[in-house]
Amino acid sequence: MRSTVVGVVGGSQAGKTTLVNGLVGSLPDGATVLSFDDYYHDLAHLSPEERAVVNFDHPDSLDDDLLLSHLDDLLAGRPADVPVYDFATHTRTGRSRRVEPRPVVIVDGILVLAFPAIRERLHLSVFVDAPAEVRLARRLDRDVRERGRTPEGVRAQFAATVAPMHEVHVLPCRDLADLTLDGQGDRTANLAILLARVERAGTVA
Repeated sequence: MRSTVVGVVGGSQAGKTTLVNGLVGSLPDGATVLSFDDYYHDLAHLSPEERAVVNFDHPDSLDDDLLLSHLDDLLAGRPADVPVYDFATHTRTGRSRRVEPRPVVIVDGILVLAFPAIRERLHLSVFVDAPAEVRLARRLDRDVRERGRTPEGVRAQFAATVAPMHEVHVLPCRDLADLTLDGQGDRTANLAILLARVERAGTVA
């Protein structure tokens, strides 16, 4: 199988997951998704207090070697066992989920384009853009509802690491992307644009 690899990048809560889910649902054979969020380093060796101050928005927080290994497996036609990460405790659960190779492989995450080795494997990259106030509001809703965080903690983390790291590591990736989409824009229109680009990338992959 010859796969087209699509990188979807942008700030935290810019709208990447919505776009990825729409793309998966619109492709005849679906797509395999590798989410960089599943590849945070296991912090089980640290105390809860030490884990709480780790900068999760810096590239060093991610196990890029493991993601690359899994991406190469998929491109070679082999399945990959992706670790299941617990965001409430910042640890890997010891479980994994198997993903199978498909004609389209999507790599999704805030820092996908920050790693040259990942960029080299992409046939198409898209940056999803949204202003800081929108991303913070969406992150408050997600982290309190899904990850057991407090609103105060979410705001503090956003100010301390999320916003500064966005400026240093994420926003420059916009200039590296093949396509930029508005994370507040019309979802149907954004998806149509992306689908057309994916089809075009697939002809030269």
